[in-house]
Amino acid sequence: MPDSATFDRSLLRAIQEASPDGILVVDGQGRVASFNRRFLEIWRISGEQMASSSARKGGAERDSGILPEAAEKVADSEGFIRRIRELYANPQLSDHCEIELKDQRTLERHSVGLRDDSGEYLGRVWFFRDITARKSDEAALRHLAMHDSLTGVMNRNQFFERAGEELRRAQRYRKPLAMLMLDLDHFKRINDVHGHGAGDAVLTTTCQLWMSELRSVDLLARIGGEEFALLMPDSPLSAAQVAAERLRALTSAAVVTFQDREIRFTVSGGIAMVDPDDSTIEAALHRADLALYRAKKAGRNRMEIAPDPPGGEDAAPD
Repeated sequence: MPDSATFDRSLLRAIQEASPDGILVVDGQGRVASFNRRFLEIWRISGEQMASSSARKGGAERDSGILPEAAEKVADSEGFIRRIRELYANPQLSDHCEIELKDQRTLERHSVGLRDDSGEYLGRVWFFRDITARKSDEAALRHLAMHDSLTGVMNRNQFFERAGEELRRAQRYRKPLAMLMLDLDHFKRINDVHGHGAGDAVLTTTCQLWMSELRSVDLLARIGGEEFALLMPDSPLSAAQVAAERLRALTSAAVVTFQDREIRFTVSGGIAMVDPDDSTIEAALHRADLALYRAKKAGRNRMEIAPDPPGGEDAAPD
């Protein structure tokens, strides 16, 4: 039968090697007491590197030899080393954070001080876990919550949240803010003649074309079946008109091929400037919708400017 000390060491080693975390244990003198295979895998340090470094030092590897090598892989290497030194200088501190690596991975780090039964400091244990996949999944879920699943542009809820922020910013700094309502002409006919798959292809292609022309600060959202809202920060009416006409021309020139059939389509739109007295973004959206209605009545495939004050027309036709 193995003695108690041998059993404890074997148990500790088995637990370390079975852990999904990379584990590094450093004693009170800054020497590496133990580490597991997962630690080497996460930091992409070979066992030969650890053994070679230890041999050069004539004994146990010191943590100071591992730190620079690990820091080279961290995006914020200075902050990484600064925090580790702070933790070593303050044994009572614990740590839980996320670390961004230069290779685009994300690690989760936990660290606690080790003490014996009398409270004497024995060293520190570090736990590292690769959470890159989890972070990617979380980002994908956030994207789905904020974007239209078909076209990839913002969904209605996200648009109104972001648009409200832009409204407050425009009012605070007295910046122009333009609102466009865009609606694909005779979209129901596309679905009826070519099928809903063709309609989806038209919507997706349209959004891709528009996004390629818009600025990074512009907010495009699908707020209905074939209806889109576009908010353009820091844009006077003249700039909004130019952008709207560019989108209209781009759309009318587009061709979507679906099941060997070519589909052409157009867009109508209404343009409204956000008024400094608007309490909500919906007021400007309503004015833009009225202008869209006029564009539809005037023959479609055109852009109209919202009246000031707005008229009392009904909702826009298809």
